[in-house]
Amino acid sequence: MEELTEEQRRQVEEQVERLLRGQGSEVTVCDVGLEQSKPATLRKNVTYIVCAVIFNDQDEVLMVQEAKQDCYKKWYLPAGRVEVGESLEEGLRREVKEEAGFGCEPVTLLLIQEQGPQWIRFIFLAKVTGGSLKTLAAADQESLQASWWDRHSALPLRGRDILPLIDCGLRYRQDPWHAVTLPIDLSCRHVVQRLVLVFTGADDQIWILLIKAPTLHLPTAAAVKTHAVTWAANMVVQDAMATAYYDHDVNTLGVLSLQHNGRQHGKTDGVCFNTLVALIPDHVQRNEDGEKVEQTPTGQPPPVENPRYVWWGVQKQELREILLEKTKKTSILPLHSLY
Repeated sequence: MEELTEEQRRQVEEQVERLLRGQGSEVTVCDVGLEQSKPATLRKNVTYIVCAVIFNDQDEVLMVQEAKQDCYKKWYLPAGRVEVGESLEEGLRREVKEEAGFGCEPVTLLLIQEQGPQWIRFIFLAKVTGGSLKTLAAADQESLQASWWDRHSALPLRGRDILPLIDCGLRYRQDPWHAVTLPIDLSCRHVVQRLVLVFTGADDQIWILLIKAPTLHLPTAAAVKTHAVTWAANMVVQDAMATAYYDHDVNTLGVLSLQHNGRQHGKTDGVCFNTLVALIPDHVQRNEDGEKVEQTPTGQPPPVENPRYVWWGVQKQELREILLEKTKKTSILPLHSLY
């Protein structure tokens, strides 16, 4: 651990506070995993699904009846693939209009699900802004019709995976547990994870892992297609402290903000997940014979072994309190890996 100059400390605090406010910043460098990653290209090596959870005043949820042969006449939330040149929100508006007949506006992201960079689903809570419910008379290849569902009457569903999404939307409407989070219009070439990686020690001290060059910054790692997007955080910890990696859990707690542009095919199709990640000591450790060894926690972060990295102890009380609150309550946008 090194002492930062006043100017360095101010710059780092600014970076972290920016993300904690739900803002973003340009991805100018990718520190880990770039050689294992290709630029994100929609329809080639990445697929983004947008899904809308929309309620009326009676808490009924908007559903659409499928026209596709493999799920003909089954019901599902309005959802579909983002098309080339679209932002995530544009894709959402188009899918809801095509499948349900309504104009809509996103309220917030509710949840992100991923199976690696090649398949990511963005679930939005949205609201109707106009249009009218699609009827059978307007049936086409997008959907047969739309309807409001009370969630109790029998309805043949295409998949039960949407039930937790609907519950999530209802809970958020009643008691929002994270700030409104919508995509930020910043371009990114790859699917990357930027980490606010924290270690909490004794007396609620907090350290954040930083990379030194070209200037002090939060680590950014590219997602690799053989693993979950959040594996990028594990790659950073392995790169920074290879020995300690096996004695700690690397836990991506959620998304502070999300950056996507999508206007230039193959050049800005990437996504940057600005995430809060906790490095947690694994108190059950084993020696070479597989026997349990009692560890005495030091209350200090594990030493970095790669000179590129440094731990920075957060001094600013307000910043430390926000980080502790978000770390303990996980009051940020969830990111679920479906592996």
